[in-house]
Amino acid sequence: MHKDKNLIIREIKEGDLEEIWQKSYKDNLEWTKWNGPYYDDPIYTKEVFMEEEGPQYYINRENRYLIEVESNVVGILTYYFEDGKLKRWVEFGIVIFDDSYWGQGIGQRACKLWMNHIFNKYDHIQRLGFTTWSGNERMINLGRKLGMSEEARIRKVRFYDNKYWDSVKYGILREEFYVNLDVIEPPKRLI
Repeated sequence: MHKDKNLIIREIKEGDLEEIWQKSYKDNLEWTKWNGPYYDDPIYTKEVFMEEEGPQYYINRENRYLIEVESNVVGILTYYFEDGKLKRWVEFGIVIFDDSYWGQGIGQRACKLWMNHIFNKYDHIQRLGFTTWSGNERMINLGRKLGMSEEARIRKVRFYDNKYWDSVKYGILREEFYVNLDVIEPPKRLI
């Protein structure tokens, strides 16, 4: 568990699954319009999520954390190794499910904690990044606020809403992250 004032990121427990489903799939699906909508990912029923998707992809997974604000589930953080077994290239993601929490700096605070967690867990990792699409201006702004650089733009490869969009990659090096950080203390080995 990692904390920044009223915001906590932590491992997901079995008891969290129903609230995750409620926040992510039951009522407010606005987040699905921004989180890679060109993939047309399924909207899970409660039964499928609780019995298949949730237990398989959320419980006891070190690469998925819950975001809570004042004990309310607001989203999830993920990471994966782009290079598979080599484990040198980490990409991460964030979803804030409830759009009433957007624009409050929650994503930035959660990502700082998450990035610090990943850099501490894998002290050999030198870079963290994420990929978004040019239509997701909030995610692009988040990358900039985190001090990340736009490292690549693959033009017109994401098709959504009858239009082609760019795929955009953001990244930050370990030393850049800790130079710009104002909330989190860097790992002792970097001091």
